[in-house]
Formats: sequence, C-alpha cells, structure tokens
Amino acid sequence: MESPGENYRIYAVKYAHFERRSRDNFIGGDAHDVPMPLDYFVWAVVGAQRTFIVDTGFDQAMADKRGRTITNPVEHGLAKIGIRADEVEDVVITHMHYDHAGNHGLFPRARYHVQDREMAYCTGRCMCHHALSHPFEPEDVKSMVGRLFAGRVKFHDGSAELAPGLTVHWVGGHTNGLQIVRVQTARGWVVLASDASHFYANMQEERPFPVVYNVGDMIEGYETAHRLASSPDHVIPGHDPAVLARYPAHDAETEGWIVRLDLAPRVVGQ
Repeated sequence: MESPGENYRIYAVKYAHFERRSRDNFIGGDAHDVPMPLDYFVWAVVGAQRTFIVDTGFDQAMADKRGRTITNPVEHGLAKIGIRADEVEDVVITHMHYDHAGNHGLFPRARYHVQDREMAYCTGRCMCHHALSHPFEPEDVKSMVGRLFAGRVKFHDGSAELAPGLTVHWVGGHTNGLQIVRVQTARGWVVLASDASHFYANMQEERPFPVVYNVGDMIEGYETAHRLASSPDHVIPGHDPAVLARYPAHDAETEGWIVRLDLAPRVVGQ
C-alpha cells in the first residue's frame, strides 16, 4: 500500500531537439507526413526533503554522434531550477536508451533506480539484433554495470514506492524493462510516461511509436499510465514539444525549455 505523501514539484527540462517527420513516429507511417520533431527532456521531482531526477539525457559528444542538437545541457537546466547535479542522491532511469541514460559523470553521488528487466534486456541476447540494440550505447550500459559494483544501483521488479507520494511502475513495450513514474502533486497524480508514449498522439490514437520491443505491452502501457494518473491531462509523454506549450514556464527566462508539470496546464486537452 502506498504511504501518504507530500505534494512534489515537477519540472520538465528540455535539453535537445531533433527534426523529424510524422511518418517516422508511428508504426505504419502517417498519411499526412508533416513535420513532427522530437524534444528531449529530463525531469526533476522536487520535494521538501528529497529531489529525484528522472533520466539523465545525453551530452554533446553523443549529440554529435547521433545527429541531435543540444539546446541547453542538462546540468545547465537543472542549475536554473536550483539543483546541483553533483548533489543529487536519487536518479530514476526509465529505460537504458542513449537519450535517457547518458551523461555518465553528472551525478556522482546518486543511487540509480532501474527495473530488473531493463538491465537483463540491455545485457542479454536481444542486443544481438540491431533492430533492438541500436538505441542503446555500450558505454551507458558499462557505466551502469560499474555503478552496480559500486553499490549505487537499486533494482525494482514491477511497482515500487521510492518515497511517500512517488512510485515507479513497469510497463515495458518500448523496451522490455521500461518503467513510468507516478508523482503526487497539488493538482493530483501526475504520471511521467517517458517513452511509454513519445507523443500525446501515440497514446491518444493508439498508434505506437516504431521503436518497440513489444507492441502489445506498449498499448497496454497507455492504459496503465492513464489508470495511475488523475486524468488524461496528468499523463506526460516523453518527447512531445507540445508539453512546453501546455504547461507554465518555470520563469520568464526559461520560457520554452523548462515547465512546471505540477501546475495546471495552460492549454488543456489539445
């Protein structure tokens, strides 16, 4: 049973961007074939006593390798909201893809929360197949193994409470061990869906993103995310630029790249 928890603040921090077309964002393509870019985020869940970072992003070297554009380095975005990366003690990795598990040296004090299935997946036989392995980076996996032997990894199997008012839940789909994060806020339960749904459209239209391990689990994950959230407007997709338009900015200086997800959306249901 979940413990009564505090109301957390949640920040979505954009750190990178990639131009893309809609045909590349749905299994089977898209007849409209219009521009549909990806934004890349990390999330900060800030409570009175503890701060959790959800995912760690990638750095400039990885952006160059993968053809992405860094818009604001992760550490700069966190500093704008008063978080020093070298003081963070808890990091949740939703899954081990390169854009969620990089920046190896950024959180030297942190304990990393990972699903059992994700670590088994990214070190197992599925990585023999390029169709499944290409979103992973070997150095990210090696770094997590190093943290494991340093006593800095906490494994979870399914659902777990990390703190009162903050839980993780396995959904799989995009990867075998993908987990989503449920957070208690003043406006209700917010679910950070990460890549359980890249865009609002993937889950709203039940049109899965084409980078996927198990399509059935991905579609079921949409239902799980909505069941755990207070409303559909409390489910936050992993890469949709619309998140920055829907939610209020942290301040005037960070308009367009850091928003508050614990506050009511300024644009609802669009």
